[in-house]
Amino acid sequence: MLRNFNNLIRSYANSSGNLQKEALRIFVEMRRSGALPNEHTYPFVFKACSSIANLTDGRQVHSDVVKHGLASNVYVQNTLIHFYGCCKNVIDAYKVFDEMSFRTVVSWNSILSAFIESSWFDESVDVFFKMRRSGIQPGETTMVILLSACSEIGNLSLGKWIHSQVIVRGLVMNCQLGTALVDMYGKSGNVGNARLVFDRMSERNVWTWSAMILGLAQHGFANQALELFQMMDMCSIRPNYVTFLGVLTACSHAGLVDDGRRFFNEMEHIHKIKPKIVHYGAMVDILSRAGRLQEGYDFILKMPVKDDPITWRTLLSACNIHDVNDSTGIGEKVRQRLLELEPRRGENLVMVANKYAEIGMWEESERLRKKMRDRGLKKVRGESWIDVDGSVFRFLSGTDFQVPSEDIYVLAERLNLHTKMVHSVHCDYD
Repeated sequence: MLRNFNNLIRSYANSSGNLQKEALRIFVEMRRSGALPNEHTYPFVFKACSSIANLTDGRQVHSDVVKHGLASNVYVQNTLIHFYGCCKNVIDAYKVFDEMSFRTVVSWNSILSAFIESSWFDESVDVFFKMRRSGIQPGETTMVILLSACSEIGNLSLGKWIHSQVIVRGLVMNCQLGTALVDMYGKSGNVGNARLVFDRMSERNVWTWSAMILGLAQHGFANQALELFQMMDMCSIRPNYVTFLGVLTACSHAGLVDDGRRFFNEMEHIHKIKPKIVHYGAMVDILSRAGRLQEGYDFILKMPVKDDPITWRTLLSACNIHDVNDSTGIGEKVRQRLLELEPRRGENLVMVANKYAEIGMWEESERLRKKMRDRGLKKVRGESWIDVDGSVFRFLSGTDFQVPSEDIYVLAERLNLHTKMVHSVHCDYD
C-alpha cells in the first residue's frame, strides 16, 4: 500500500498545472489510512509544495518529517532546502543546511539556489567558496547557478574565473552551462566574450539565442541583435518572451519605431505570445526615444495590463528631453499619475517639486517638499558599483566609509585639473 501511495504522490508532484495539489491530497489521505511515510515519500511531497510555493503546508510536512525521525536523511533535507528556497524563506533553508551532518553536491546547489532566488547574491558567492574549502567539487549545475549570481551583481571578474574553472576542470559545456555563460557575459557588458561562447556552442536552445540577442541589444549592438534574430528564425527556433524583449530593446536603441510596432504585433498574433508588462514598457521606450510622446501616453492608457511606475518613468524621462517646457501637458499628467501610483516614493515627489521650481511654481514646489518632511520621506541615495581586480566596490552618493574616499577625491581633483589643462592646450592650438 505504501508503494502505491508513493507512486501516486510522485506522479502528481512531477506533473504540471494545478495537479501538484493532488499530491498533497494523496499524502493527507495516506496519513489518514495509517500508512507510515518513508524517505521516498517526503521528497516528492516537498517538491509539490515547492511548485505551488505552499509554505504553510510545507511547514506541517516538515514537522511530520521530524516526528518520524527522517530529519537527518540527506535526500529529505535536500528537498527541504529546495522547498524553503522556492518559498523565499532563506533563513529556514540555511538552518536545515547548517544542521546537516553530511552534505552532497546537491545540498550545496540547493542552498546556492535558495540564496539566489531571494537575491542574496553576495551570500551565495560566500557559500560557493565555503563549498570549495569543504572539498566538494562543483559540477556543471553548480557553475550555472553561480553564473546567474554573477549576472545579477555584475561581477565580471568572478564570472571569468568560473569560466576558467569550467575549462581547467574539463566540465562539459552543455547547452545550459553555455547559455549561463552567454547570459553572464552579456549582462556584464562583455558582448565579445558572449558571442565567442555562443558561436562555439554545438547545441543552442531558445534561451541561448535570447540571451545573446538581449545582450547585444542592451549594449548598443542593435543591428547585430536583429540580424541574429533573423538567423534564429532561419534555424527554425521558435522565439519566446525573452527573445522579443531583446528584439524590442534593439528597435528602441536603433530608433526603429515601425519595426518595433511590427515585432510587437507579430509577437502576439503570429507567435501567440501574450505580451508582459516589460514588453509594453519596451514599446513605450521605443515611442518615447523617438519623441512620440502623445503616442506613448495613449499606448499606456490602452494597455490591457495594469500600468506600472517604471513605464510612466520611461515616458517622463522622454518628456524631460523632447518637451522640456511641457508644452503638450503630457509631462504634468505623467507626474501626477506617478504620485498616484507611488505616493510615498520620495524620488517622485522630489522630481515633481524640482520641475515646479524650474517653471517658477515655487508655492507648489514648497508644498510637495513640506509633504515629504511631514511624512518623513527621503529620496533614496544613488549608488553604483565598480569591479577592480575581482573586488566589487559599492559607492553611495555622499560619503562611503568602505573605501579610502580621501584618496579617491584627491585623484578625482587631479584628473579634473588634467582635463582642464588638456582642454586649455587644445583651445590654444585652435
